[in-house]
Amino acid sequence: MGTYDWVAEALLSPEGSTFTAFDIETTGLDPKIHRIVEIGAVKFDRRGVIGRFSTLINPGLPMNPEASAVNGITDEQLADKPPVERVLPDFLRFVGSSILVAHNANFDCSFINATLKTCYSDGGLLWQAPFPALPNKIVDTLSFAKEAFPGRPNYKLQNLAAFLDLDSKNAHRAEDDARLCMELLLQCVRHTQEK
Repeated sequence: MGTYDWVAEALLSPEGSTFTAFDIETTGLDPKIHRIVEIGAVKFDRRGVIGRFSTLINPGLPMNPEASAVNGITDEQLADKPPVERVLPDFLRFVGSSILVAHNANFDCSFINATLKTCYSDGGLLWQAPFPALPNKIVDTLSFAKEAFPGRPNYKLQNLAAFLDLDSKNAHRAEDDARLCMELLLQCVRHTQEK
């Protein structure tokens, strides 16, 4: 019995749960000092994709050159985009009570939660967060892939996509990485069910 057996049951049961695979791009790696610059998400259930969410965000500070080199997002692309306080309410409405799916979920959730905490505690912002942290159930496809495909030399999303012959169209951009994350989850479920 595996740690993620509940995922297959939630996805494949007749009443089936709704999932939202999501990914973020940021100005750096530390949620205490860096900011979200892009959120991408794909909502799905056992029948397929229900909807997509994708937006760039003005972080209010310059892009770190190293982060920009990875995701290709520039200060010029972000200059006229809305701040996270305007975007996060839409993202939370899109997600609703679905089960969240992310690759290395601790990273993505730490940035969302840091932003929620700030918006929750500071009534002077444009928007008051309804909670200080994501209340959703979360599946980490990094951990799930280690369980489903043990012994791989590398569990980075792009490497797993190549191993599973998943089409990676726009690596390190949030919506495409979210789509890959969804496809990885489906492959993990399929593989563990076959075992």
